[in-house]
Amino acid sequence: MEEFRHSYSRLCKESGAEPQETVLQQLQGLPRGRLDLATQSLTVDTCRALGELLQKETLPTELILSDCMLSEEGATLLLQGLCANTVVRFLDLKGNNLRAAGAEALGKLLRQNKSIQSLTLEWNNMGAWEDAFATFCRALADNGALRQLDLRNNQISHKGAEELALALTRNASLQQLEQAMDHNRDRQTTFRENQARTHVLSKEVQHLQEEKSKQFLDLMETIEKQRKEMARSSRASAIRVGQLQEALNERHSIINALKAKLQMAEAALALSEQKAQGLGELLATAEQEQRSLAQRQAKEHRLEQQEAAERESKLLRDLSAANEKTLLLRNQVDELERKVGSQQEQLFLARQELTNTAAELKTRAIQAEERLELEKKRSRQSLEDLERLRAKEVEHLTRRLEESEKAMQERVQRLEASRLSLEEELSRVKAAALSERGQAEEELIKAKNQVRLEEQQRLAHLEEKLRLLAQARDEAQSACLQQRQTVAEAQAQAGQLGLQVEGLRRRLQELQQELSNKDQEKVAEVTRVRVELQEQNGRLQAELTAQEALREKVAALERQLKVITGDHREALLDRESENASLREKLRLKEAEIARIREEEAQRASFLQNAVLAYVQGSPLRAMSPQK
Repeated sequence: MEEFRHSYSRLCKESGAEPQETVLQQLQGLPRGRLDLATQSLTVDTCRALGELLQKETLPTELILSDCMLSEEGATLLLQGLCANTVVRFLDLKGNNLRAAGAEALGKLLRQNKSIQSLTLEWNNMGAWEDAFATFCRALADNGALRQLDLRNNQISHKGAEELALALTRNASLQQLEQAMDHNRDRQTTFRENQARTHVLSKEVQHLQEEKSKQFLDLMETIEKQRKEMARSSRASAIRVGQLQEALNERHSIINALKAKLQMAEAALALSEQKAQGLGELLATAEQEQRSLAQRQAKEHRLEQQEAAERESKLLRDLSAANEKTLLLRNQVDELERKVGSQQEQLFLARQELTNTAAELKTRAIQAEERLELEKKRSRQSLEDLERLRAKEVEHLTRRLEESEKAMQERVQRLEASRLSLEEELSRVKAAALSERGQAEEELIKAKNQVRLEEQQRLAHLEEKLRLLAQARDEAQSACLQQRQTVAEAQAQAGQLGLQVEGLRRRLQELQQELSNKDQEKVAEVTRVRVELQEQNGRLQAELTAQEALREKVAALERQLKVITGDHREALLDRESENASLREKLRLKEAEIARIREEEAQRASFLQNAVLAYVQGSPLRAMSPQK
């Protein structure tokens, strides 16, 4: 190990990196043939140096790298170095969080390395990467040197389990089964030889019995009868024990089936509870969104009502202002009429004042016309602004309604997608349950095989006992001179067998009592499970009724939303009718203003004609006295 330590330091310095002090300290006190770097945080440079050393070194046969926090690159470099190694027999990579790259590097190692017999990969994440784990399984199928493999806590999925099962069917470890079959064949041949020898010995004993005198015939007949009774009792006890074992196996299989059904029912119940909880959460979110949507629409409706009220008040103010202006104009017209009357009275007094007054009237009439034109343009502009504002409001409302409809459609699509995902999850859970059921059946088959093996071992033990009894019988026959001692031994053996039979009977009674207790426990457990299932069904029914009530609330909210939408439409129609009536009133006002303007024009023309007539007639009256 000192040479290994110096080589490690040299390689680290050649690569431009400092050797880790913790690794050097760990290498200093290690025994020969064992490299233990457990719980040491190894850097990439250290892994590179160790990989190069493991390609050449022939010292360590055990390499322990558990909980070393190996990175993907470091693990790859180490495993590449081990590919060419032919000495390491034991490799421990426990708790290194190996993922896709680590699994592929391990597959390459299993293909190229034929010396590793024990590989520990506990507490890694190779099963989470299905493609890389499949590569590892294919390499495992081709490897014929590996004898022990630990893959606990590797997050192996059902697909990874299938790949691992296929690899195990092709792995060379099946040679152990062939060797076991060879051992069974040898045992059968040995058993047949023993039977043949027993047969030969029985013939010799019969020959010896024929040679004996008649005084031993009664004794031998008695011994033969006792032997037959013992064999009969042993066969009966063996048959009874076999029947009891079969009944016990059947009860165990029934209990296991009930446990499996109970686990499946619990899993289905948990899945249904999760699904119901998810649907409840979705329904709660839908209700919350519906409530927020209703509040938002109510708020928008209130804002629209306020805006409509403000617009209505503004229109009323504009209308009152227009009415005031028209009254002012009427007052001005009346005042002008009074002034015209006074001027007509004063026409006869001063012509100059009349002409000035006519000019002033003309300018005022022009100003009045200009004011009327301005008022008309202003009213038209206000009407156009109102029309554009109404169009914008209608467009805004339609856009908002379309957006809300789109949002509701998207919500429905999301709910449909969630339903589909839940159905897919249910199918996956069913597939997992089927795979677990297959595993349980395989375990049951293994248990049956083990029971058969134990039964064969028990039969072999009984055969051994029979062989010993035959040997004792041969010894008794060969020692004919010690008849009393042989009879005493036979009686003692018969007493022991009687005690054994009595013990077997007591054991049978105990097994029957245990079976009855197990039956009672099973019945109690089944009743308890039924009660729990009934309670869970009751809770599920209550949750379903609550969900129905929530659905009814949602439907009521939708109906309220429809009613609010209808009221909003009716309000819009009322506003449009009010706008139409206001436009009609404005049109009537414009017609009245036009009529007033025409009357003013007619009065002005009449006044102008009168003034002209007066002006034209005044010189004639002045010239008539001179004539």
